[in-house]
Amino acid sequence: MKKFKIAVLANLKKNAPHWDGMPEDQWDDLDSEKTINAIQEALRSNGHSSEFFEGDLTLMTELPKYKPDICFNICEGHFGDSREAQIPALLEMLRIPYTGSRLFTLALALDKPMTKRILWWHELPTPAFQEFDRADEPLNDDLRFPLFVKPSREGTSMGVSAKSVVHTEEELREQVSFIIQKYKQPALVETYIDGREVTVGMVGNLVGPVARRMPLNPKAPRVQAGLYFLPPMEVDLKPYEITDAVYSNRLKVALAEQLDYLCPAPIPEELVDELNWLAAAVFRVMGAYDCARVDFRLNVNENWKPYILEINPLPGLSPDISDLVIEGRADGTSHTELVNMILEAALKRYGMIE
Repeated sequence: MKKFKIAVLANLKKNAPHWDGMPEDQWDDLDSEKTINAIQEALRSNGHSSEFFEGDLTLMTELPKYKPDICFNICEGHFGDSREAQIPALLEMLRIPYTGSRLFTLALALDKPMTKRILWWHELPTPAFQEFDRADEPLNDDLRFPLFVKPSREGTSMGVSAKSVVHTEEELREQVSFIIQKYKQPALVETYIDGREVTVGMVGNLVGPVARRMPLNPKAPRVQAGLYFLPPMEVDLKPYEITDAVYSNRLKVALAEQLDYLCPAPIPEELVDELNWLAAAVFRVMGAYDCARVDFRLNVNENWKPYILEINPLPGLSPDISDLVIEGRADGTSHTELVNMILEAALKRYGMIE
């Protein structure tokens, strides 16, 4: 394969801004130097040249000097409702190719209520929900306790704890108020799905008719060609049922290296097929590219019926604890191979390789 000059773009935790009153988990979704080094080593192992650039305004002047063929983008951004889309917008202004989804999809997916509106419109299964701008807004008639409360525009389960599951009106108002005040954004409230949480990762790009809509003919073949599905992953939460009960920010960050990751998840093959199909459907209607991860809850009260929680079109690539990397490892795909699979998907999409 042709060798390319690649700029790795990310936001390092050590470079993140800080201010008085900042939430303690503000930068939990930013990357470590270990992750950046691993990505660069993966690219260089395939013969490519690579340099790292912090994803901020300095890119406007520094990136054109480097003259990359393509950027490997994992920038989370720092400020704004569409922060994950800011660097891709800059790259499109500079007309520089980049890996991963384009800015519209990144902005849309970070806004969880807006994502759920799209899923609902396409009749894809997602829990009933309501977005709260104020803690005293009336609760929609289709919502019944228990409910689940989280920030509308955060990742890495920021703002998610055992208190996120609410059983009474008082608990609901208290948690909604907490989210709005702490994260300075609306709270997403949805029906709590009692059961198991499973995530499905995929690499590649859909081929064939992939407009952001589902086929009108319900009997049409399921469109998922071009995507490589990694084994579904489930985190064993039984040891934490008393303290967390859900896949909380504390588990994802502080205890990530101690968790028992079940991959492939112990679920029937027909359910795996259904999850893959639903993941591809979300990938399609959201307009994702190159790689993504879709999170589900399996409802214990409906024979493990899957409900779509969200899509992450910018999944973490930490060589040790990121979900996508763990799924790849279970499939026999190393971190190095996974990184280069994502790169090759983007190169093919841009017509830079066949």
